[in-house]
Amino acid sequence: MTETALLKVLVSGRVDAADGVVALTLAPVDGEPLPEWTPGAHIDLRLTDELTRQYSLCGDPADRDTWRIGVLREPEGKGRGGSAYVHDELAVGTKLAVSAPRNNFELIKAEKYLFIAGGIGITPILPMIAAAEVAGADWTLLYGGRTRASMAFHAEELAAYGDDRVLLRPQDEHGLLDLAAYLGQVQQRALIYACGPEPMLKAVTDACDHWPPNALRVERFAPVELAEPVRGGSFEVVLARSGQTVTVEPGRSILETVEAAGVDVLSSCREGTCGTCETDVLDGLPEHRDSLLTEAERASNETMFICVSRCLGAQLTLDL
Repeated sequence: MTETALLKVLVSGRVDAADGVVALTLAPVDGEPLPEWTPGAHIDLRLTDELTRQYSLCGDPADRDTWRIGVLREPEGKGRGGSAYVHDELAVGTKLAVSAPRNNFELIKAEKYLFIAGGIGITPILPMIAAAEVAGADWTLLYGGRTRASMAFHAEELAAYGDDRVLLRPQDEHGLLDLAAYLGQVQQRALIYACGPEPMLKAVTDACDHWPPNALRVERFAPVELAEPVRGGSFEVVLARSGQTVTVEPGRSILETVEAAGVDVLSSCREGTCGTCETDVLDGLPEHRDSLLTEAERASNETMFICVSRCLGAQLTLDL
């Protein structure tokens, strides 16, 4: 993460939001209003020099004094160290650096929304529900988790909307989410927003195969498993602004190659999930390997995420 992108905040509040989930309130150190954000946005937390993680904002976008995030503690051996650090080290008063908000999961205006959340995937959905409610849109939420006690924010915030719109389905009580029933009937002018673990998102995608294209929008907390690149050999990248041409070798990303050439590019996750390194494509055909773009966005080839995506041909020209 580039230093110029960082803001200084402190942990001003900390509560247990569910079994294994902590909710942190972040406030600016300098007292200035925090940057604006929209439902679906996330921030990078720079926990240490070597440890940066992305978390969805789940508070009120109108509140410029504080941000809220919810963090699930991953089971030992399954996470990458970020959630354990948050749970063990971030006490009230702790100062840390964060990025400005970015939104790769933007809530598009619609007459109706079908929200689907699995576990900690409820975090980006919470402000979406509030925005849909203010806009007067019709909406329902299908919310699953391991147990009722492990499902954050349902007892107070979600319960206020009523059981007819918030369908709480803990797995130990109901089994897996009944996606066939929830998504079986295509509803015109409705959009589907889903966030949660990859098996759930795959099931949601399969259950939406009869819906119109682009009705479904998902956000992943981990990258999809990738096959080998289509082009196994090297390729050239023309950097339009700097006037350089670099060669990207097999096993090396465009981002790494560009950085080695002395070009500064904002980046964070380096796995195609955070959206920081999105770059405009001026010429050539990218091989999209990210976990962010919709099929329509991929087909347009207007932008790419250079930390993981590559080139289908011999050369790309990028706005760098």
